[in-house]
Amino acid sequence: MKFGPVPVGEAAGTIAAHGLRLPGLFIRKGSTISAEQVAALEAAGLESVVAVRLDPEDVGEDEAALRIAEAVAGRAVRVERPFTGRSNLYAAQGGILQVDAEAIDRINAVDESVTLATLPAFKPVVEGEMIGTVKIIPYAVPESMVAAALEVARAGAVAVAPYRLRKVGAISTLLPGLKPSVVAKTIGTLRERLAPADAGVVAEASVPHEAPPLAEELRRQAAGDAELIVVFGASAIADRADVIPSAIEAAGGEIEHFGMPVDPGNLLLVGRIGNKPVIGAPGCARSPKENGFDWVLQRLLAGIPVTRADITRLGVGGLLMEIVSRGQPREGGESEGEA
Repeated sequence: MKFGPVPVGEAAGTIAAHGLRLPGLFIRKGSTISAEQVAALEAAGLESVVAVRLDPEDVGEDEAALRIAEAVAGRAVRVERPFTGRSNLYAAQGGILQVDAEAIDRINAVDESVTLATLPAFKPVVEGEMIGTVKIIPYAVPESMVAAALEVARAGAVAVAPYRLRKVGAISTLLPGLKPSVVAKTIGTLRERLAPADAGVVAEASVPHEAPPLAEELRRQAAGDAELIVVFGASAIADRADVIPSAIEAAGGEIEHFGMPVDPGNLLLVGRIGNKPVIGAPGCARSPKENGFDWVLQRLLAGIPVTRADITRLGVGGLLMEIVSRGQPREGGESEGEA
């Protein structure tokens, strides 16, 4: 591709590098200059225009953008028709965005002319939301450059995991002093969190904050319709030997990970009874504000496994907005509370 001044008499068929407006004539930036426009430019007394001449091996910006966008688009992703060197990717369904960061980085490292941007990985998205965009910076790039980008691209590098789990069980443990209104409000907040995933609470129970009755209720819900179970403790989990993890194990389940480098949300527990995930919710899950509980819940609703390694990688960006109402703020304070 050659970019620079072109004699007006040789401009027919080139691409206008900049918009040009004269009385009775408008040439749009990026458009192909016609013979009629050349005649009008000559009549206006112009001697040259800044234009782009494509080489035989060049690929136009729109075609290049489209080819790269289609190469990375995966499940539940729609690729938009390109324009001005840009091809956008949209969520075809609501769910959780999955991004292969290494593949994206490799594409962006091919050349400064090729760019691919996405929303953050694991972000909840809705149908029709833009989740990524491929932009070719110049008006064309060599075929070899497109080929290099396609070589390092991975099919499905940008994908949406649609929500799969719709039926959630909720168990609240009780201690003297815990108001029934707090429990009711907590379940209401959970229902609001589930609504974007078209999920709902199908089983709800309250039991004393003791391992035996909690284990019994966990067994009951695990044997029922619930596909995922959330336990809201009257007291935050303080140890793997505490009430909630002990009850999960007594119910025949296992603890996969306790604690997470996300605040608020440090005291979250992830376990499993059979093939059904169980979340020991941190105290901040009672608040509707975003916290670590949201991150884990959203992934599980989309059928994305949450492993110990997944959780330990959440530290960068894991310092979220403080929830003023929680019992134990980050700074100062003498009260006991839950994270």
